[in-house]
Amino acid sequence: MSNEKKNNYEKKQKVMEEIEELLKKRVIVINAEELEELEKKIQGLMDRFGACILEQKVQESLESAEMEKEEVHLIKNHPKRWKSEGMREVSIKTSFGMNIKLKTRYYRQKGQRKRGRRYKGMYAGLLNLGIYEHCTPTLTSEVSQMVVLLGSYSEAEGILKERGHSLCVNTLREIAYRAAERARIAQKVQGYLGETQESVKGRRVVIGSDGGRIRLREKKRGPKTEKGRSRYTGAWREPKLFIIYVVDENGRHDKSFAPFIDGTMKGPDALFAMLAGYLEKLDITEADKVVFVSDGAKWIWKRLPNLITTLNLDKKKVHLLIDFYHAVEHLNRVASLCKGWSSTKRKQWLKKNTHLLKNGNVKSVIENISVLCRGRNSRVIRTQLNYFTNHQEHMKYSLVSSLGLPIGSGAIESTIRRVVNLRLKGSSLFWSKQSAESMLFLRAFSKSGRWSLFKSLTFSPAFTLSF
Repeated sequence: MSNEKKNNYEKKQKVMEEIEELLKKRVIVINAEELEELEKKIQGLMDRFGACILEQKVQESLESAEMEKEEVHLIKNHPKRWKSEGMREVSIKTSFGMNIKLKTRYYRQKGQRKRGRRYKGMYAGLLNLGIYEHCTPTLTSEVSQMVVLLGSYSEAEGILKERGHSLCVNTLREIAYRAAERARIAQKVQGYLGETQESVKGRRVVIGSDGGRIRLREKKRGPKTEKGRSRYTGAWREPKLFIIYVVDENGRHDKSFAPFIDGTMKGPDALFAMLAGYLEKLDITEADKVVFVSDGAKWIWKRLPNLITTLNLDKKKVHLLIDFYHAVEHLNRVASLCKGWSSTKRKQWLKKNTHLLKNGNVKSVIENISVLCRGRNSRVIRTQLNYFTNHQEHMKYSLVSSLGLPIGSGAIESTIRRVVNLRLKGSSLFWSKQSAESMLFLRAFSKSGRWSLFKSLTFSPAFTLSF
């Protein structure tokens, strides 16, 4: 028996003895504190025992002929050339809250070993098992979820500490952001849905897009501070997101199909390229009906025709729609600009034109607004008139409603709130562009209920081969 196996056996025996001792010992708890203490003691014993079993089984896997074969396959198919440096001991963080010691083969790139210099290599066996940043896949997933779901890194650190994980804020950030980076790379290699075979064939698909607001920490020119730190500006920037979901015949969200949410800080062109990638993978051309619904942002509407052409969508199935409630807001602005009107007259005018708008009579709405384009507010009212004139073809609310499709963009508005506002936007919150990109990606998958897809991308062999 090797020393490693002997040590592991002794650790397991010691834990088992403690468990047996606890079972034989008469323990009476009479209050909540004592019960909590007992529960933590039992959990600690189970975690120690679990870590011993995990260490034994993973080590056996790393030493197996099957794993050696997988390592050879990885090395041969990798675009770079690697050379084995023999076995090395590595410490791995586990979901049990303690580290395990493993021995595995270490590889370095050929021709990159010089005296006095160190180069990063890889542990092929660990990569095959999805172990990155010296963390097991379960721990990586748990840490990433904590980072995105809680209000701050400090909160995540505190909760994980209670669970037995002593990980500092910087470590949490590194684990989560690198997981997001790996998933993005896997998307480029495998496609945005990875190996998922989902399709929207025969379904009613709704697509929405919008932008939020966060503050980025951008370097500022000029001398450094007295402490030698670079100055920065807190510039407001717009993260852009989209949502793809399915509705039933009544226009209600079909819960059997989890939505797809994604976003980026790289601008509208990058967002629409991502959207096209998702829709292509979902077989959007086979959908029964497709609705693009959004507010009047120019960056969205100027790119939609090209998206439809790129995807080769049947224009008879596609409906482009301005969010009805945004259109009503513009009607409200027109009414508020008529200073000589009473409150009652404003309400009557707004009610009348809202009814006309919803019933598809946009021409009458435009005529009613054009009559008001006189006086000192005529220029401002004409701006609102142009909004309805330019989007006249995108206001077929009666037709879309009759088809059992939604006429509002509430889904994407809610997405902006849940993904962006509740975590990335707030007083004294400043992000680097890369950090914001990673956080957007993680929260998009978490809030859409697609965490399993995120995990499959993060631990995908596609990233390992591009490493």
